[in-house]
Amino acid sequence: MGATTRADSWPAAVCGCALVLAVTVTGCGGSGSGPSGDSHNSGNSRSAPASTPAPHSPTPQAASPVRLCADLISYWAEQDLAGSQWAGLDWEQKGLSNEQYEIYDDIVQAARAERKRHGAPAAKALIKRLAERRCAAANGATRSSENWRPPT
Repeated sequence: MGATTRADSWPAAVCGCALVLAVTVTGCGGSGSGPSGDSHNSGNSRSAPASTPAPHSPTPQAASPVRLCADLISYWAEQDLAGSQWAGLDWEQKGLSNEQYEIYDDIVQAARAERKRHGAPAAKALIKRLAERRCAAANGATRSSENWRPPT
């Protein structure tokens, strides 16, 4: 048993890397509390509160309804143009509102015609342009489904 093989040292190397990563992520200091464990400032004017956010951590911004609309319609129109197995899903399965589906349907028809005339790259560019324009004009096209009826 006495000899250590190269394979035996691998888990130790992984543990060492994990330890270095943990120290790097959490920092070497405590949570901002003083030596006594008290989180209040006990005369030490140099200690900063632990809840101070890092100045370099941006808050993620939510995408606008217009951006979501354009991205959804562009994605599904490109899938349709490519003949993807998922292109046959209905509007609900694609996550589109009725209004978005109408835009999608118009864009797919225009993109098919563009592909015949100028090729697939031109059709994809048209999809992006039209989706952005139409979604902006419809303010995201999030109108509720016309097919929905309240239960009777």
